[in-house]
Amino acid sequence: MALLGGASAPSLACTPQGDTGIGPEGYSDNFDRAQLGQDWNVTGGPWRIVDGALRIREAHNHPLWLRRTLPRDVRVEFDATSTTHDIKVELFGDGVSHALGDAYTATSYVVIFGGWGNQTNVLARMDEHADDRVVGTPRRVEANRTYHFVIERRGSVISVDVDGERLLTLDDPEPLQGRGHDHFGFNNWESDVTFDNLRIQPL
Repeated sequence: MALLGGASAPSLACTPQGDTGIGPEGYSDNFDRAQLGQDWNVTGGPWRIVDGALRIREAHNHPLWLRRTLPRDVRVEFDATSTTHDIKVELFGDGVSHALGDAYTATSYVVIFGGWGNQTNVLARMDEHADDRVVGTPRRVEANRTYHFVIERRGSVISVDVDGERLLTLDDPEPLQGRGHDHFGFNNWESDVTFDNLRIQPL
């Protein structure tokens, strides 16, 4: 992820219309195929499927957005493995935004495990560099270890658990919701990360 000295400019994008909502049956993707397919919006970066898992390195804040809208209260689960550190995802974004240069302000909540050289874990409301971001438990990513993430939003509270332990919690009095804040995306700066076994379930 970029270390920025100044304020980030927001991405210029329009929220997609007509994306199918995730119903009570939920959504899952095990990436057991050769190509990403129509469910995913590639905004840039070398997103690909390798050996039945999603693989990325050096996306430079060009998320891979799911073309399905999230329910208001939701549980998102997935497995992630990094060869070094810096595992990053976005929730309740617009489904199309991406960096236009080194600067990037998300349209979503940003979850980062092992960011800034494996020094900081962050849950941010749109701006991962802002003073109002939540900095969580000082836990480091272990190289090549597969972690199971469970991220939930219930009401105004977003929680992030990793391998059954609470990593981050944010209580947002003005939750991101509705059109423009209704998509999930995997993201990445430079680390080599594999994602797998995505499960999304309404709560």
